[in-house]
Amino acid sequence: MANSKRTLFLKRRLRVRNKLRAVNAGRPRLSVHRSSKNISVQLIDDVNGVTLAAASTLEKDLGVVGKNNIEAAKKVGAAIAERAKKAGVTEAYFDRGGFLFHGKVKALADAAREAGLKI
Repeated sequence: MANSKRTLFLKRRLRVRNKLRAVNAGRPRLSVHRSSKNISVQLIDDVNGVTLAAASTLEKDLGVVGKNNIEAAKKVGAAIAERAKKAGVTEAYFDRGGFLFHGKVKALADAAREAGLKI
């Protein structure tokens, strides 16, 4: 029987996360989630199990509520880099989850890098 898109996505997400976790021990994880209407990102400390910073298009102060385009992803990327600096984090590893690294996900990562976060 053929695998569903959701099953393939979950397998891909675990494969990516496990490979990254093996290589980047001790660094916080910048985890991205993209839905059809929004994009969100979290900076997670896996050792302590704590979210250090988060940003999303659902926040009104970013001015992109309910939008899921490349411009919104850039604003979210810049916001997470700024909040990471406030939390004392200068470098993290980028966990794209099961999403392909192009389009909105790539725009978010590039904006975070431009704002000073090493990923």
